[in-house]
Amino acid sequence: MQIAIALFPHVTALDAVGPYEVLQRVPSIDVVFVGHRRGEVRTDNGMLGLTCDATFDEVTGPDVVLVPGGVGTRELMTDGPVLDWIRTAHRSTRFTTSVCTGSLVLAAAGLLDGLTATTHWAAREFLNASGARYSPQRVVENLPERVVTAAGVSSGIDMALRLVEILVGRESAQASQLMIEYDPQPPFDSGDPAKASAATLRLALEYFQQRD
Repeated sequence: MQIAIALFPHVTALDAVGPYEVLQRVPSIDVVFVGHRRGEVRTDNGMLGLTCDATFDEVTGPDVVLVPGGVGTRELMTDGPVLDWIRTAHRSTRFTTSVCTGSLVLAAAGLLDGLTATTHWAAREFLNASGARYSPQRVVENLPERVVTAAGVSSGIDMALRLVEILVGRESAQASQLMIEYDPQPPFDSGDPAKASAATLRLALEYFQQRD
């Protein structure tokens, strides 16, 4: 089973690498990082490089497509070849998926019209404006349409575990969870805007602007 994770300049690293770590643990799954060209792309802050092992043209029939988020999705939303690749791949994928603002790219490809979906909380208005209906859930499944979206960054790990459960089996998903020791117990309860203080929310938005 082949899972294609799209890479592009200014991608958010954990959006791609988090799901990768879950998925690649399962022997029946092969993960390929795909982009416009083979080689390195720099992540959203420029501090880290990730490598595309194949071009979009070389990966024509993946079982699953995963589009991560990041500042670079702004350009992808108007990137005709990428949108065409997503549309074409979706005809035969078992699932087409996104993490964070990757859902805005799926929306630009026309895959989320009229569907409930999720994205990073800071991009929820953009998702609503794209023809989808924003939900604050960490993972939103549209199984008849074969589309699954995850909320911001770390939510991609949850989505990947759910994909393993659907595609391979519950025990395989639980084994992968155990292998990566995914048992979150964060020291703070501020991972959702509904739980964060006003000061924390202001600081997060300030940091977004500084990294934009």
